[in-house]
Formats: sequence, C-alpha cells, structure tokens
Amino acid sequence: MLRTSLAAICLALIPNIPASVPASVDAYVEQYRAATGLPGVAVAITKGSRVIHATGYGQTATGEPVTADSPMAVASVSKSFTAMAVMQLAEKGKVALDQPVRLYLPEFTMADPRAAKVTVRQLLNQTSGMADSTFREKSLPQPETLQGAVARLRTAKLATDPGTAFSYHNTNYQVAARLVEVVSGQPFAAYLGAHVFEPLGMRHSTTVNTDRDLPGSARGHLYVLGQAVALPEPAGFGNGSGGVLSTANDMARWLIAQNTGLPGLLSPQAVREMRTPSKPNDEYALGWEIGKTERGTPVLEHGGDLFTSTAHQLLMPDSGYGIAVMANTGLVFSDAHALMTGIAAIIEGGTPQPPSGSSTLLTDVLFALLTLVTIGLAVRGVARARRWAGRRTGWQLWRLAPYLVPITLCATIAPIHRMLAHGRDAAWIQLAYLYPTFMVWLVTAAAAGLTVVAARLWGAARLRRQ
Repeated sequence: MLRTSLAAICLALIPNIPASVPASVDAYVEQYRAATGLPGVAVAITKGSRVIHATGYGQTATGEPVTADSPMAVASVSKSFTAMAVMQLAEKGKVALDQPVRLYLPEFTMADPRAAKVTVRQLLNQTSGMADSTFREKSLPQPETLQGAVARLRTAKLATDPGTAFSYHNTNYQVAARLVEVVSGQPFAAYLGAHVFEPLGMRHSTTVNTDRDLPGSARGHLYVLGQAVALPEPAGFGNGSGGVLSTANDMARWLIAQNTGLPGLLSPQAVREMRTPSKPNDEYALGWEIGKTERGTPVLEHGGDLFTSTAHQLLMPDSGYGIAVMANTGLVFSDAHALMTGIAAIIEGGTPQPPSGSSTLLTDVLFALLTLVTIGLAVRGVARARRWAGRRTGWQLWRLAPYLVPITLCATIAPIHRMLAHGRDAAWIQLAYLYPTFMVWLVTAAAAGLTVVAARLWGAARLRRQ
C-alpha cells in the first residue's frame, strides 16, 4: 500500500500522466492472467525521461516470482538492439550502410553471385533477398555461434534480387551481429554490454546464442487444454536476431533512451535513419516497425516470439510514452502483443478489450478425444488382427494402405506446413509446439496405424504357416 501511494503521489506531480495508469494496468494484467492462465509477465511503462511503472506479475517457469529484475527473453525485439549496434559503427565511420556486407565481412558468401551486392542496410531492413523459401534457417542443423550462422549460408541462394523485396528472415540479423563482431573486434555480447547495456544502466541484460543459454527466469510455457505447461524451448540459434535477455527495469531504461533521442549513443540523424522504412516495405525500418494503435496513434514497435515466450515494445513519439511487455507463453497466443494493445488503450484514455480464455481449448479437447478414440480403435484392430487376416489374403492386403496415411503425414508435415505458411520454415519439433494436441494425435495415429498393420501382417503370416 505504501509503495502504491508513493507512486501515485509521484505520478500526480508529472504533467500529463494520469495517476491511475499504474493501478489500471495492474488491474488489467491481473484480469488478463485470470482469464487466460498466463503464468508470468513483466511490464515497463515510461513517459519521456521518467519510469511510470516497471513490475512483474505471476511466476517464472521454475516457480519463482516474476519481478522487475527478472531476466526474460525479448526474442525478436533483439533486432532493435542489433540495428543500434550497427548504427553506432556507422556513426564512427567503420561501416557504411549502403556498402556491400562482404566489404566488412568477407566470410559472408552464398551460392548466389547476387549476394556480393547485399548491403548492410538491406540486412537491417530485411530486403537482402534472403528468405525462408530458399534457406530453411529453422529446420536445418542449428549453429552454435554467429560465425557458424554465417558459415552455413555458403550453400544458400537468394529468393530475390537484393533491395527489391521485403522478407522477414532472422538470418539477416545474425549476419549483422557477426558483422559487429568482426568490425569491432569484440564478441557480440561484449559489444552490446559495453556500448549499449552499460551506458544505459541495463545491468541485468545480455544476449545469448542458443536455447541452452536461457536462464530459468527466461524459460516459458505452452497452453495445452487451456493450461500453461512449462516446457523447454526447442533447439534453436537466436543471437543477433532474438537472443537478448532483459528485465522490466532495464527495458524501461531502453524505452526512455529511445524516446529522448538516444543522447550519447547515436546522433539525431542516425536515430531518424533507423526509423526510416525501405521502399519495398514502408512499415519496416531498421529493427523497428512503423504502425498505429487501434485509436490511430503513430507508433514505433517491434514484437518478438519464441515458441515458449513472447515480447513486445512500443514507442509513442508524439506523447513520449514507451511500453515493453515480456510474457512467458509461446507465440501461438502472443500474450505480450495482446497485453501491449490493452495497455496502449489505457494510456490513450480508452478501455482495453476484455481478455478471453484460450481460443484453442475446443480444438484441443477435440484432438484429445480423437487421440483416445484412435488408441481404442488400434487396440480393437490388434485384437481382431487374426480374424481380419483370415478373411483377407493375397492382393486384399492392399486394404492396409489407409493405415499408413498418418505415418506418411508425419514424415511430410514440415514441407506441408511450409507450403501452407507461404514458405515460412519450421522444424518438425517446432510444429509440435505450435500445434501440440494435433501433433500428439498425429503421432498416436501413426503409431496406431503401424501397430495394426504389423499385427494383421503377422496374423496373415501365421495363417499361411498353418
């Protein structure tokens, strides 16, 4: 109560900041958590050079309370940090944004002569020509380092000519982060620590390479049957594109720096350049997206999704507000984005949409029931295998073919997903995180089908021996 009262008094002294914002945000976040089952979330809200609210709610995947100093994954929000690191090098004259990447990073080679023309700016605004359709970054074996992330491009080709089309592709930012390493002579984590985190007072922030580097506080959950289930993040590499870990307090410092022009870190001209979109996509700049709130307020933002956590940051340049949200649930529900939308509505004087429960609960229940039915049918099929074999011999064994459909679908689900997702890549295990109950049913159906086929063939073989 004392902390809340002091916060209200301080906020009342700040012009144009409603003292009710923190209380309204607290009530909204708790209402959201109660409706959705979201285990834990951290929120930072700033205005100009002041922190309005920075706190945590709920628990981490390891059962610890989420606080304003709990390091959590910010996923692709990391791209804003990588872009800033590159811009700092550009300000020092060590990199020119419109020069080829290979001029500074000779190891950047691809099985495509057009790669020699890819510029530094095209990496940052995602118009390099690299895309999931020609380089399956998620389903390929994952690298361990930024150097390895660049090395595996040697057999890849571009999807389009550089600078002609936008394609959101994480490898762009992994190459950019490796460029920072080579040009600065420092590991990427050390560079961010010395030139971004330390100057801003972001004492609990860092960047990591792979899922194995995530601390307990940054691990997350999947929603299954309406319940949040703590699970490890699938294997993946994210440094440069999605490896930053930060806290509500640290993200507040980042938002303040962004809304006050990044004094001492970048010049006003460089800040404007970072926020200028490309011709192929007028909504994506250098590590920032350009958009509007539901009420039409212009914003700069960027979201981030891991398979077990999400994050979102948003700046309102006209009013000086900044918001950051980090939630420990996966990308299917995008809890961080939903909370961000609601908090922005509160700041704008509106009322956020009331949160609802899991939108996939009915689907999950149906697939759970289908899994049980599939198991029951498999048991029945095995029990009656000899009787079935006695009625069907020789060419009639082709009737077993439909039982092999699930295993065929299991084996081809990744390329089918790529086709349905317009080329977006995903590994098989990642699909299990995206569609858990469907994949459980599919694997069960595949195992059931194989078991029934094996039992019936064995029954037929025994009859022939008699």
